[in-house]
Amino acid sequence: MSKKLIRFDWAVKKLLRNKANFVVLEGFLSELLFEDIKIQKILESESNQITDDDKYNRVDILTQNSKNELVIIEIQNTYEIDYFHRMAYGVSKALSENLNIGQPYSEVKKAISVNIVYFDLGQGKDYVYRGTTNFQGLHEKDVLQLSNKQKETFTKQNVSDIFPEYYLIKVNQFNDIAKDTLDEWVYFLKNSEVKDEFKAKGLAEAKEVLDIMRLDKEQQYGYNRYLDYLHLKASEVLSLKIEAEEKVRNEKAIEVAKKAILKGFDSNTIADLTDLSLESIELLRKELKPHE
Repeated sequence: MSKKLIRFDWAVKKLLRNKANFVVLEGFLSELLFEDIKIQKILESESNQITDDDKYNRVDILTQNSKNELVIIEIQNTYEIDYFHRMAYGVSKALSENLNIGQPYSEVKKAISVNIVYFDLGQGKDYVYRGTTNFQGLHEKDVLQLSNKQKETFTKQNVSDIFPEYYLIKVNQFNDIAKDTLDEWVYFLKNSEVKDEFKAKGLAEAKEVLDIMRLDKEQQYGYNRYLDYLHLKASEVLSLKIEAEEKVRNEKAIEVAKKAILKGFDSNTIADLTDLSLESIELLRKELKPHE
């Protein structure tokens, strides 16, 4: 029987302090990138020094894999309209901080940015997106390639192999139907549950180490605080949305009321049409009186 586990985003940093647990993140990245990923080390992450509020709001991890590539994993819980910009900034910052003074630009590492978001970002039907950089001719429409010498020197086959690569997983857009092993991971990220029949790399280990029954009282308290925080943030977003919609409705009602006043409608009729109070309508009459 499968059961609810600790949320991955809450536990992942503590989990990765132990190198023996790298297999969990390695499994996830292997399924996402369709290759066998091995993590060499966890590098310092910016959010290790930030405020408690931001720590709860997002998780960011910087790792280096066995191919000497930087892999940035960010988990964002609440809506940010400029999240695409932050993705670009995060990669740029990681690249610049990992090129030592005096090194040639050829030493700039390949960066892979993996972004797990629990809100709808952008406009699209899918729940997993991949972004790469290619150069296409404006006239010939051909894709710019590396020369043979560049392929030999940099051990890369394509221009896009040099530039950052982005992955975006919109967790809440997943329909809970796991059609492959990557879907099994997305299901787990959304529902904190590993079904008995799941076979994805790293999930069995995740199920073992994230078992909520293994939390002691202090950990339970911290975890429950985290869940409360997520509920609070979700309520704040919903409240702001409702307030914004109410404001738009009120503004439209006022516009209708003004037009009705100018056309000579009585206040009771206008109140029925707009749901505005009689007092509000009378104030609008006074406001419009000099223009009648």
